[in-house]
Amino acid sequence: MGMCVCGGAAIACSFGAAPSALTVLPDNKAVSSMPLATIVDNKPMVNIIPFGMCMSMSNPQVAAATAAAMGALTPMPCMPVITAPWAPGCPTVLIGNKPALNQTSKLMCSWGGVIQITNPGTMNIQVP
Repeated sequence: MGMCVCGGAAIACSFGAAPSALTVLPDNKAVSSMPLATIVDNKPMVNIIPFGMCMSMSNPQVAAATAAAMGALTPMPCMPVITAPWAPGCPTVLIGNKPALNQTSKLMCSWGGVIQITNPGTMNIQVP
């Protein structure tokens, strides 16, 4: 069993230089001490705040800066590009008719980063 994820949960990207926090808007109508998250809480700059500097060579800004530095990896500011919801989520627990987000879910950035939950923000709501 995993833990349900709520707003303020700690998240990290495999190519990001710094951790971030998941922002969940209270429109899901389910709250503990913070609003509970669903798999569609995946919007950049709304739910997913940048992770400091990006180190992925798939990111065109990083590739250009690295080329300009004669091959020395040059991180650039992170701007996540998310095209799909969190997966797998918890399809048996619905919040506002959307599957709940659990701590084992992952999110893919178009630049190759894997975003994962490092701390779900709550330890008292378990989901299957």
